[in-house]
Amino acid sequence: MFKNKSNDGKNNICGKKIYELRCASKPKMSQRVLAEMLQLNGIDVDKNAVQRMESGQRFITDIEIVALCKIFKVSFEELLK
Repeated sequence: MFKNKSNDGKNNICGKKIYELRCASKPKMSQRVLAEMLQLNGIDVDKNAVQRMESGQRFITDIEIVALCKIFKVSFEELLK
């Protein structure tokens, strides 16, 4: 049987890293601002979707990962650690 969740039961493995990168930005970026930045990159999400990403309740597509890497200026490897 296929497993669609990480070992800790979350729907993604990079939500915690997204949270850390967002909070480490200067000035600290809000979830709403991140959602707006994703929208500018063609990703249709809102603040609630960002919250679900960070908490691991939402799957994150490869297209979203590319946009997040661009926004935070990090590599795929760093985002997926």
